[in-house]
Amino acid sequence: MRALTRIKVDLSLTIRPVFGFMVLGVFWGSYAALAPLIKARIGAGDGLFGTLLLMSALGLVTAMWLAPRVDRHLGKWGLPVGAASLAFSFLVLGFARTPLEFGLAMILAGAASGLTDVIVNSRVSEAETTHRRPLMSLNHAMFSFTYAIAALGAGIAREFGASAFVVFLSLAVVVCLALPVMRSPSMLLGWKPQEGEAAPIDLLPLWSGLIIWPGLVVMFGFMSEAAMESWSALHIERSLGGRAVEGAIGPFMLGLTMGLGRLAGHFLTQEQDPLRMISAAALVSAAGAVMAALAPYPEIAYLGFAIQGFGVSIIAPLALGLAGQMAGAGERTRMIARVSVVGFAGFLLAPAMMGWMAELSSLRVAFLFIAVILLVIPLICARALRPIAPKPQSGHGD
Repeated sequence: MRALTRIKVDLSLTIRPVFGFMVLGVFWGSYAALAPLIKARIGAGDGLFGTLLLMSALGLVTAMWLAPRVDRHLGKWGLPVGAASLAFSFLVLGFARTPLEFGLAMILAGAASGLTDVIVNSRVSEAETTHRRPLMSLNHAMFSFTYAIAALGAGIAREFGASAFVVFLSLAVVVCLALPVMRSPSMLLGWKPQEGEAAPIDLLPLWSGLIIWPGLVVMFGFMSEAAMESWSALHIERSLGGRAVEGAIGPFMLGLTMGLGRLAGHFLTQEQDPLRMISAAALVSAAGAVMAALAPYPEIAYLGFAIQGFGVSIIAPLALGLAGQMAGAGERTRMIARVSVVGFAGFLLAPAMMGWMAELSSLRVAFLFIAVILLVIPLICARALRPIAPKPQSGHGD
């Protein structure tokens, strides 16, 4: 009961960004379950489909780079605009019938996702500093739980013959009703730099260690997550002969276990060294990727995806949280945006890389490669992040 009370209190501190995380989860979870249907409808092979997924890079990177300025300009309407843009982009995605239309829709989806993601993460980082308690993992858990429910729901809808457009239209209506609740001004909108404060993040080059190392950790974590989101259903349906609902269980297990892992991480990060947790999580996730890659039956693949999701769940939130703590007051949106630009390269590269490797070899080999990438994370934590990581706070804000 005490844990539930703490969760309720912590959610109340970030209730508006929580809605933003849930909007991201509901659309990308539905897309993960509908990916085989969309891929077949546009008539794309593995390599072409992976390349088209890369189109979201054009929108995503641009939006993340401009997000701090857009956030300051739109103020409390930044999050509703991002969520509405995301709903519109997925309506376009659901309507796509050709590879070109799909590619254009992915550009829009990438831009809307990038803007929304930077805003919600910066709001949570500000709340963490203001209330002096870890909140990032809990908010990311809400994304994952919503992702899981949306994936399973979309899979069931697909089993009954619903089109991708109908699913996305239904979700867009619900999201539009929730837009007024998401008005969320930055806590530091009127902030002015004080004498002696840290240099603005704008003055730091993108290749600065303050940005590149946490960015790489986020990138490798997101590569694992994106590989499962885009290809787990296809792996189960094609490599293991599963049906539509069985394929949807893959991303459902991913979202469910990622949500549970992030919920656990919310409590563990109050006492444990975040870098040690990130390293352990990467090893667990790598083991799950190997199991999913070598699975002879869908049930074994589900277990592998569950382990992979549980492990990867806390990597990005903890690394983003560290990045926010390393920034000076008023600079967190820019810091989160810069780290996200590096980190979200994982979301851009992984789906395309998986498609190319599947075209040349198989999805099993592609998932094994993801396991190898995850093993690099503990090395970064031990060698590069340890000197610049802040010490855990002893106070919980209780």
